[in-house]
Amino acid sequence: MSIPSEESHVLNGSALTAATGWTRIAALPAEDSVRIQSLMQAFAEELMREGVRVGGVTQTRVADSSGRSGIVLRDVATGAFYPISQDLGPGSVACNLDTSELALACAAIERAARDGAQLIVISKFSKQEAARGGLCDAFRAAMTARVPVIAAVSPHYRDEWRAFAGPLAEDIAPERQALADWWAKLCAGSPERTSI
Repeated sequence: MSIPSEESHVLNGSALTAATGWTRIAALPAEDSVRIQSLMQAFAEELMREGVRVGGVTQTRVADSSGRSGIVLRDVATGAFYPISQDLGPGSVACNLDTSELALACAAIERAARDGAQLIVISKFSKQEAARGGLCDAFRAAMTARVPVIAAVSPHYRDEWRAFAGPLAEDIAPERQALADWWAKLCAGSPERTSI
């Protein structure tokens, strides 16, 4: 079973959300990616200090020994890094996405959802996800397990996001208090979650 999309209208409408107990996705606008990723990481760490089981990844940039910058996904629970930018050599203009590392990060999120995470953080919904690749399977795994999700959504792919997530998602202001309020609302409806 997957999240609603234009290909599948099986899971459609807020009535289904209420009837099945499916949880919601907090969608953060990702215009300022660095700030949003830092916010998601800090919020995940805050919840983990309170005893909440959190899984997922945030995105950051790191410099290699030569000083070149690359994108990595960081596991919010373990701190493991998944370098998703590969070095294609000087002058290359080809896409440098390392799909094998992206697949490993996706698998880690799927495991966390299966193993009892109470919240999943997904770094982004962007170009790869809009084409139903990237971290789409991580979203599906979290929602199949009925685990709430916090995700950044690229402004360039809002239409694709709406088609993908449908009524399961709500836009949240990119602020710590807005995330805390969203989480508190979920906790109020679920005794197994821990509020902050």
